Amino acid sequence: MHRWTNWSSKLHAQPAAIHHVRSEDDAVALAVAARDDGSSIRCVGTAHSHAPLVPTPDTIADVSALSGVISMDAETRRAWVRAGTPISALGRPLQDGGLALENQGDIDRQTLAGAVATGTHGTGVSLSNLSSAVVGARLAVSTGDLLTCSVDDQHELWQVTRQNLGAIGIVTAIEIQLRDAYRLRQQGWNEPLDDMLSRLDEIVHHHRHFEFFWFPTADMVVAKATDETDDDPEYPVGEEGSRCAWNHEVLSNHRDWPHTEMEYSIPLEAGPPCLADLREMLRTDFPEMGWPVEYRTLAADDVWLSTAYRRRSATISIHADVETNEVLLFEACEKIFVQHDGRPHWGKVHYRRGDELATTHPRWDDWWRVRDATDPTGTFVNEHLDELRNRSTHD
Repeated sequence: MHRWTNWSSKLHAQPAAIHHVRSEDDAVALAVAARDDGSSIRCVGTAHSHAPLVPTPDTIADVSALSGVISMDAETRRAWVRAGTPISALGRPLQDGGLALENQGDIDRQTLAGAVATGTHGTGVSLSNLSSAVVGARLAVSTGDLLTCSVDDQHELWQVTRQNLGAIGIVTAIEIQLRDAYRLRQQGWNEPLDDMLSRLDEIVHHHRHFEFFWFPTADMVVAKATDETDDDPEYPVGEEGSRCAWNHEVLSNHRDWPHTEMEYSIPLEAGPPCLADLREMLRTDFPEMGWPVEYRTLAADDVWLSTAYRRRSATISIHADVETNEVLLFEACEKIFVQHDGRPHWGKVHYRRGDELATTHPRWDDWWRVRDATDPTGTFVNEHLDELRNRSTHD
């Protein structure tokens, strides 16, 4: 019996095995072995998700050894990358090839496959999540096949794979659409929340990247705007909010404080009123909440399971200390998010049922149909995902 815990230490499991996948042949054999003995496999990278996507009593497949850039094409601006590659290890190799990710989150410790599986994103009203940049993938499935899919080849499988929740197979490599390497200049400032809200729409549309952290007890925000620049990098890289360097050097930050998190994406125009409702509720019911509330934006995309599917979104994140019981806080916040037509981030805490998620994700049934056809034995489904499937309109 092995022990596993996620990054925040809030999630635990005692799997029968933790298998370190080091080749595609090994991934295929592992998938077949699990199918044949009726057990399950859940994949893990850096265990950064707050949702119970990984826990299983059977096998956890660690793909972190499948790491590194396989190839880059400067003409198409695409690269094949092994699934376990940390996002933090991508910036420099891509830059050396004259390329860069279009956008990324402010934490870069996740593996590429994990970030893609859960729809990890940065901020920017014209910038979409990492899954939307996936143009191809290879994956080992329970039928014993190593499949390759893309926008032009096995299109529906590609749609599921580019945001897959680890539920379709062991993803071994991902092809990412990139752009030319670029530099960014960042500026930060503090101001009262009311002042920020009075000009929020203008700021959001004026900058390539914009976000703020609102501290409820002080009712102040720490804001950060980032834009492309032709200026030379300034080294050593400055503190957050005062940087000028290559994109991957500016956007990433260290968030070392253990916490658990809930995040919802809501229609962009609903962002300010949703935040106002949260503010009123927190003042009344949780006046001592010290953790900040994060506000970002996200462009619409066409990824079936994306929280920004077919709509521009504002994303609002609620944080809580790992030493506290976050359930009452998160339930109260979720009630407000749902009132504003919110969709929960797949890698963070939520309490929604499958039938409820089906009403806000238009391609929910399509996603499950393709997933079930690719993995008919349910080898890559754990208890959490099975509950969502069995409580959805799919069955």
